[in-house]
Amino acid sequence: MHKRVVKAFFSWYISRIIGRDFREFSFHQPVFDQDRAVLLIANHFSWWDGFLMFELNKRLFKKNFHVMVNEENYRKLWFLKYLGAFPVKKHSKSVVEALEYAGKLLNDKSNLVLVFPQGKLYSSHTHEIKFEKGLLNLINSSDKRFQYVFAASFVDYFENRKPSVNCYLMSWEDAEFTSLQLIKRAYNKHYEISRNLQNRTIV
Repeated sequence: MHKRVVKAFFSWYISRIIGRDFREFSFHQPVFDQDRAVLLIANHFSWWDGFLMFELNKRLFKKNFHVMVNEENYRKLWFLKYLGAFPVKKHSKSVVEALEYAGKLLNDKSNLVLVFPQGKLYSSHTHEIKFEKGLLNLINSSDKRFQYVFAASFVDYFENRKPSVNCYLMSWEDAEFTSLQLIKRAYNKHYEISRNLQNRTIV
């Protein structure tokens, strides 16, 4: 009971602060299969990213949300564990264990696993999203029946006092033999198209 109450409160609170601090949070709805787990791959440019993707899942995918966070933040923000976060300590054996755990989560169609392939924060103005090697370990730890969804998010003010978030989404089907380079190339193509669309956005 306690866990459900805490989760419900912070789920409500995240929606509230997003609504308070942003003028709008919009996303482009992809075609996806509700009967398959989702591996959500997203760019990482701000403190907000995990919360925005949590809100996206609540509004669109409606699955059990999971995300890997560094151990320091996990300890500091105690409520994250109630929202599907699990810890990892960089440069330790726990990285491999966390990746394997995340891969197993994708064997359940009711789950969504969020991954920031860059591994750390980068400017949203970057022209290429880097991919850490661990993503392939995660994928190979699963039964590979999940679906990929790419998310490219951008924040702009335009003429408004509050910023707006635009999240461009795309479903992607992998080849029979997926490589990290193939995923990286496909994601960055989506990211480039999304960035160009964002640059042409007129409010």
